[in-house]
Amino acid sequence: MGEKKVVEALVNGGQANAGPPLGPALGPLGVNVLAIVEKINEITKDYSGMKVPVKVSVDTDNKSFEVTVGTPTTSALIISELGVSKGSGVPNTEKIGDLSLEQAVRIAKLKGNDILARDLKAAVNEVLGTGVSMGVTVEGKDPREIQKEINEGKHDAVLAG
Repeated sequence: MGEKKVVEALVNGGQANAGPPLGPALGPLGVNVLAIVEKINEITKDYSGMKVPVKVSVDTDNKSFEVTVGTPTTSALIISELGVSKGSGVPNTEKIGDLSLEQAVRIAKLKGNDILARDLKAAVNEVLGTGVSMGVTVEGKDPREIQKEINEGKHDAVLAG
């Protein structure tokens, strides 16, 4: 095993390129920068329009590399799902959009291992909690109402999906 060099960067999903920050950091390691960029873009294509944390681990002896990708923040995923530019500055009075429960579930699944929740129900509740602070409604209601309904088992069918 050779020495491992790790390069971490924040890239635009599906749009990484050989320019900064990746090229200058990876170039001196003697690896195929384009192959790494292609790999990053393949893994991050679902996060188009979002900043995604990536970590490239390079073995300096045999030039092999491994790419690991973090997930965008929950708020970035909500913003992307709603197609808005940012969260509300006054979430109690100004709403930026309405999320469907299915969208909240999709975000919870995307976040996957990054969420400290024990199951999908808890993960969706965490996403809804972020929605509260961003000025998002869910199914036309305050996200806290949906959280209560989830806890009461009213949305088990959607969450089982």
